[in-house]
Amino acid sequence: MKAAELFDLTGRVALVTGASSGLGAHFAQVLAENGASVVLVARRADRLTALKDKIEKAGGRAAVAEADVLDRDAMKRAFDAAEKAFGTVTILVNNAGVTHADRVHEMPEETWRRVTGTNLDAVLYWAQEAARRMIAAKQPGAIVNIASILGYGVAKGVAAYSVAKAGVIQLTRALALELAFKGVRVNAIAPGFIVTEINADYLAGKGAEMTRHIPSGRLGEGRDLDGALLLLASDASRFMAGATVVVDGGQMLALPGV
Repeated sequence: MKAAELFDLTGRVALVTGASSGLGAHFAQVLAENGASVVLVARRADRLTALKDKIEKAGGRAAVAEADVLDRDAMKRAFDAAEKAFGTVTILVNNAGVTHADRVHEMPEETWRRVTGTNLDAVLYWAQEAARRMIAAKQPGAIVNIASILGYGVAKGVAAYSVAKAGVIQLTRALALELAFKGVRVNAIAPGFIVTEINADYLAGKGAEMTRHIPSGRLGEGRDLDGALLLLASDASRFMAGATVVVDGGQMLALPGV
């Protein structure tokens, strides 16, 4: 089989959370460019509409569903909107996430709840809903959870984020164990430090220091995740379940504790 056929997503319906900016917006465009009809989910409707227009101008298909990922009712409406526009969601990219900068002894409970809720609880909720609908429609599909190398090792100031991402890795395994026999493949991507519009200013100042610990000698770009995304979203990963693909330029090799 040719690579173009192996990674082709024509006829698939993808839903991407956190699609209004950063990696979520990038993932949505990559999926659309490779044939999927894409449903864009986030809280900022104006950003979603602009992205929808961009995808359609490039020849793709997209729809917008405004939702906070922790709002279960809004989540169901998003899946309903996806089905109305394109049919059953057969690719879910659980991308929405938030981070923080708090030392453990000073971190407010609200920060812990917000970060773990958005980065871990919501991953479960959206995966559950996607799986239920795929199974009911007798449609096989793929769930791709976005974890982080901080799920394998900790760094100062991001305890809640690291714990949540470690949970995503384990949750991916647990979901895969129970859903693979139903035809729903669940895998994850653990990116290293990827430059996006959200963190560009911060990494511009810290980048030189960080790259000293990355064997590849640079920070990551959104396109560095394209291969992993297309692998896990397509039939190229038809025999993968519960895997987490690390894309970090070798950073974890140099710093096992991150």
